[in-house]
Amino acid sequence: MISAHLMFMFIIALIIVCALPGADMALVMQTSMSRGAKSGFAAACGLGVSRATHVTLSACGLAALLHNAPWLYEVVRYAGAVYLTWVAVQIFRAPVFALPESAVAPATRSRRADFVKGLLTNLLNPKALLFCSVLLPQFIRPQAGSVWLQVLQLGVVLVIVCALFDVIYVLGAARIAVWLRKHPLAQTVQKWAFSSALVGFAVRLSLD
Repeated sequence: MISAHLMFMFIIALIIVCALPGADMALVMQTSMSRGAKSGFAAACGLGVSRATHVTLSACGLAALLHNAPWLYEVVRYAGAVYLTWVAVQIFRAPVFALPESAVAPATRSRRADFVKGLLTNLLNPKALLFCSVLLPQFIRPQAGSVWLQVLQLGVVLVIVCALFDVIYVLGAARIAVWLRKHPLAQTVQKWAFSSALVGFAVRLSLD
């Protein structure tokens, strides 16, 4: 079992990381502002599944494989950069606010697309996987018991803390959307801002 002190330090580290602007934050807020809180939560669910996947892969040692196989890291890294750029283009081209939902099927397809977008945005970012492989071991103590159990504990806490931040971003963005609907110029500015942010993250991902 992980000590309360180590767990507290781990949570503080997660809070700092989650509060920093990133591709996940930009995607969740843009999705919430453009299509409402439900779509934002769908994207957040995709991000949550991706984070859980990264924790699992880190525990299985795939992060070490990416680190020791530069060509594989490069493939995933550039795929992630291309996908983020594609998402940015879609955000810029799409209407800022969609029409009110009038049918269940289109809404379901939209939520599914938002979920997949959130999933791939994080899943195709190898830094997220390497981050897990670097952060988690710092809080694991083999003498404290099963390493797998400790990884599971840290992984669950990581997913929960990040999900809480996603909820904050979704709800905050939904409130901002009420104001944006009354100001067309502000809508254009936010589209440019979020699209530029995602392109910036894609460039940073491809150059680092």
